[in-house]
Amino acid sequence: MLNGMRSVVVDKIASVTQACGLAHEVRISTEIPAEEGVVVVVEVLSNKSTYNTLELTSGRMAKVGKGDIVAGALGHRKALFGYSGHVPPALQAGDVIQMLNIGGVLGICDSINPDKGRPFDCRVLGVALHFPYLGERIGVPARVGHKRLDPEAKLETRGVPVVALAGTCMEAGKTAAACAIISRMRHRGLTIDAFKATGVSLRRDILAMEDAGARRSAIFTDLGVVTTTKTNGPALTRTMLTELAAGKPDVIVFELGDG
Repeated sequence: MLNGMRSVVVDKIASVTQACGLAHEVRISTEIPAEEGVVVVVEVLSNKSTYNTLELTSGRMAKVGKGDIVAGALGHRKALFGYSGHVPPALQAGDVIQMLNIGGVLGICDSINPDKGRPFDCRVLGVALHFPYLGERIGVPARVGHKRLDPEAKLETRGVPVVALAGTCMEAGKTAAACAIISRMRHRGLTIDAFKATGVSLRRDILAMEDAGARRSAIFTDLGVVTTTKTNGPALTRTMLTELAAGKPDVIVFELGDG
């Protein structure tokens, strides 16, 4: 059993943790692995008038304020028009880190966008635990994703046509273009599956693709990746293409996101 284990009530559960299925009362420990994808519980220490919402596991956007207890995940971010930051080399309860995006990615902020103001400062309370061993009270640190990424994943599209969209940076219009394509194809009677291959964890884009008519959607977060890199991006893309192609859609549309 991990040291310093206790229960805490969480006000807002960020979408980056969706696969964990967290309840609003979670068990936490003060033994925190400082690793990307580890789910941590924090207390928000500041208020903001802009860029002050959090995407919940439901997909809804909730306003965040001082005193909120939030469950998010450690990760890095490199964003042209947002915050950039990294995972600290070590992390203890009481340390102050920042909220790097509205999906609930947490880390040490390296640079800010003045238009969005300073990020939320957050005091670390502990690592969220899950209990995988039936009948035993052995908690292990919760991590994002339904399963782990296989770096050697093979590609098998089964002949399904693929439409890929890339752009110069975030907010370039990639998702809007993807949604327009999906909607038009859907009106022509086609079955479309869609996914987001790269970027930083936020489900908003794939939810928009579903709203536009995509039958199924996926995002790299489901494979345990908070923020993509040039190292894991190719394997993520191959994996999601292969998995969606197995469902035999008429077309697969995917977006290569930025920060």
